[in-house]
Amino acid sequence: MRLPKRLRTSLESFRIPREQLDRLEAEIVRLKESLGRIESRQCAMINAGDLTSNEFRVFSQWGEDGILQHLLRHVRIPRKAFVEIGVENYTECNSRFLLVTENWEGLVIDGNLPFIEEIRRSPLSWQHSLRAAGALVTRENVNSLIMENGFQGDIGLLSIDIDGNDYWVWESLTAVNPAIVVMEYNHRFGKDRAVTIPYSPDFSRAKAHYSMIYFGASVKALCQLGAKKGYVFVGCGSMGVNAFFVREDLMSEGLKVLTAEEGFVAGKFQDSRDREGRLNFMSAEEEARLLATLPLVDVSSGKADE
Repeated sequence: MRLPKRLRTSLESFRIPREQLDRLEAEIVRLKESLGRIESRQCAMINAGDLTSNEFRVFSQWGEDGILQHLLRHVRIPRKAFVEIGVENYTECNSRFLLVTENWEGLVIDGNLPFIEEIRRSPLSWQHSLRAAGALVTRENVNSLIMENGFQGDIGLLSIDIDGNDYWVWESLTAVNPAIVVMEYNHRFGKDRAVTIPYSPDFSRAKAHYSMIYFGASVKALCQLGAKKGYVFVGCGSMGVNAFFVREDLMSEGLKVLTAEEGFVAGKFQDSRDREGRLNFMSAEEEARLLATLPLVDVSSGKADE
């Protein structure tokens, strides 16, 4: 974790040596890790059954760290290993808490090579069993990327957040057999349609449409895909960003299987852009009208969604 740029610049203006700032950053990270351990223990004592009651964040964007701790209390993990696709510089992600507090091993992949180099230079790369691979992940290369970096078969966690071909990449992925899968979904597609963007190996959310809201797949599409691959849907986070799946043969009585309609959570954020790239805070109705003009694939039928 890095100090916020503005804060670091302010501290540097007082001529504080870089080594001291680095030590301060390291101390903040250790404090975050300790607080995360405390929150995890408190959640375990409360023993609430729903995902959102277990949310907390240490390194995750929202409450995914807490949800994963909850799931791990109920799911037998065959191997403490993870693969996370789409991590930027690994300061905000779903697997880091497992890496640093429970000594999981893992592979992170991102298409931005400077981010990957930053991860490789960080202490995480030598303090833990972490591999970082730089590549634009497609359905054609996902399996070879994972196997070339030493991961295959049963693992504990797969997380995919690539703002685009998420559905298609998971559909093609066979190299690993995760116990838990975290998939980003696009809440704007609603709970009733099983749709995703058409596959394009070079899909870019920023280039696909200026609004930045055209990407990914619906929860229902991911639920149908998960069922085909042997997974059950156990819910979404409270911010309406990630859906959680557990391998059916590893389910326990402490978790509830949900339908897409039961577990769907609408997004609580407004991040649409205008043509100049500025936030324009479109309403849900405005977003729906815009998306209705863009191509989608109904995965139930394999045809374009009208």
